[in-house]
Amino acid sequence: MILYPAIDLKDGQCVRLFKGEMDEATVFSDNPAAQARAFVDAGCEWLHLVDLNGAFEGRPVNAEAVEAILAAVDVPAQLGGGIRDMATIDAWLEKGIRRVILGTVAVENPELVREAARKHPGRIAVGIDARHGKVATRGWAEETEIDATDLARQFEDAGVAAIIYTDINRDGAMQGPNVAETAALANAVSIPVIASGGVSSLADLKALRDSGAPLDGAISGRALYDGALDLAEALRVLA
Repeated sequence: MILYPAIDLKDGQCVRLFKGEMDEATVFSDNPAAQARAFVDAGCEWLHLVDLNGAFEGRPVNAEAVEAILAAVDVPAQLGGGIRDMATIDAWLEKGIRRVILGTVAVENPELVREAARKHPGRIAVGIDARHGKVATRGWAEETEIDATDLARQFEDAGVAAIIYTDINRDGAMQGPNVAETAALANAVSIPVIASGGVSSLADLKALRDSGAPLDGAISGRALYDGALDLAEALRVLA
């Protein structure tokens, strides 16, 4: 399992939201590039970047911060938030993002996901964000009646590199991940699944690792900033 430190960007700063609420953002750093370097210095092999403003506005907003991160580190990064057309996908991949995460368009324009996966093999991921098992879109502000597992199954034959599954009610809450639902999703599809939301301790990582599902990785944010989870130690455990 790969541990992905999360850098969530709002107004050019590193923040963490509480259960997806933009007005409940805690600022942890005003220097995203320095934060990225700190994670890499601790040994991480990937970074998980989210343009929070972009997710709400439907276009890249924190591009300057993302580009600063790319210039500062040499590990691969995946990016989501506000990426809703092929031109934006192409642009980010050309700038050095290793993997683009498509969330809202996976619901609203699934053919774009398929087209992007064909055009950029291995570099397109689907972000599935859910409350009580139902998918939410547009920065988690709009809820649907679409079941998360049903959405994931739509892309079985699309060639996407991964699914990032986020339980919104666990995100930033330091209450532990939804191991059961994440494992059930991973067991329901052949696409690699990355767990997100609520990972706040070594015990959480071990629970995901030992869930009986073939999880590809886990994302953690607030716990790393708060010091509840030591990145170097977590990497050792997962290795």
